[in-house]
Amino acid sequence: MAEVKVPELAESISEGTIAQWLKQPGETVEKGEYLLELETDKVNVEIISDYGGTLSELLAAEGDTVQVGQAIAVVNEGKTGDTASPKAEAVAEQVKAEEVNPVPTVQVENGGQRTIASPAARKLAREKGIDLSQVPAVDPLGRVRIQDVVAAKAPVQTSAQEPAPAKPAPAAQTEHDDRVEVVKMSRRRQTIAKRLVEVQQEAAMLTTFNEVDMTAVMDLRKRHKDAFVKQNDVKLGFMSFFTKAVIGALKKYPLLNAEINGNEILKKKFYDIGVAVSTDEGLVVPVVREADRKSFAEIEKSISDLAVKARNNKLALSDLSGGTFTITNGGTFGSLLSTPILNAPQVGILGMHKIQVRPVAIDNDNFENRPMMYLALSYDHRIVDGKEAVGFLVTVKELLEDPEQLLLQG
Repeated sequence: MAEVKVPELAESISEGTIAQWLKQPGETVEKGEYLLELETDKVNVEIISDYGGTLSELLAAEGDTVQVGQAIAVVNEGKTGDTASPKAEAVAEQVKAEEVNPVPTVQVENGGQRTIASPAARKLAREKGIDLSQVPAVDPLGRVRIQDVVAAKAPVQTSAQEPAPAKPAPAAQTEHDDRVEVVKMSRRRQTIAKRLVEVQQEAAMLTTFNEVDMTAVMDLRKRHKDAFVKQNDVKLGFMSFFTKAVIGALKKYPLLNAEINGNEILKKKFYDIGVAVSTDEGLVVPVVREADRKSFAEIEKSISDLAVKARNNKLALSDLSGGTFTITNGGTFGSLLSTPILNAPQVGILGMHKIQVRPVAIDNDNFENRPMMYLALSYDHRIVDGKEAVGFLVTVKELLEDPEQLLLQG
């Protein structure tokens, strides 16, 4: 018998939640084959088996929080699916005898008896209010496993006396209200919520706004989009323009590319730009490395690849760490204006919004309909003053309204 344990994941990750078991007891497992999907604070990780044989027992259930180094399954080495699994043999035996195996017990110090059960089964039984001694065991040896508890029903409380009138449930308790669905927050959603609250409590966050005329960028894209796709096998989107404009502004206002470390300011002379991506599990911010050294096409390819990985839960921890500044685009969902929250420990985040055609004054006498976008810069006022923040945003605006400058800057 060999125990499968939660491996070391990353320096900052000590635990995770079992999202899904990919193998079940009785099934054959090859060495190096995926056993389960583990949800961590940042990404979902597929855990492999270091042993080959038959998966004989799960020591933790889906939804359980497990620690690095904790045993979560048992593999019976050397046994394959060619022979009937213990589970299959037990089921066949039940059919013959038309009865289930008795639940074994062990003597304890006070003279009582204690049912033999896996830790995961005991945990689930406590949560469901089930007496383990009353749970039929499928295991040939009579050990109660988590599958047995799942199949068991919680006891119905009966009494010869009339039950006392139930007290009204507090408004917050909605478990028995059919109009309300109670859904457990995923580990990632809990982490997002915790960090967003921490940022607002720790940082002196302010937001400044401006608007940009997107006419020049849209005209440039229209003229070059077909040749760009043909040459680079990727579409020319807006994100490469914004990434280049942000880098130009960061070089002019370097404190927005910094980080606070105690009483010190870490000024970063590299430009790893995070791009917020929405997924079913919540917002993630994969990072485009050394974006200042990438061409427009390389930036577009990097963002496209990271977005696909994010939506397929294939991001690695290295894809998410070490960003120096973040760009988020609420405009893809129709947002006209918002105040983005900082992605700690970064001190700046740029919010893009929906492009909307609006009448714009060209001079004192003339108006034109122009494609306009509101921009929002949230920043940490502890090290970034309003003058720098406004200057940064004006620089982004100017570079976007004259995008040839971006091409000249590389």
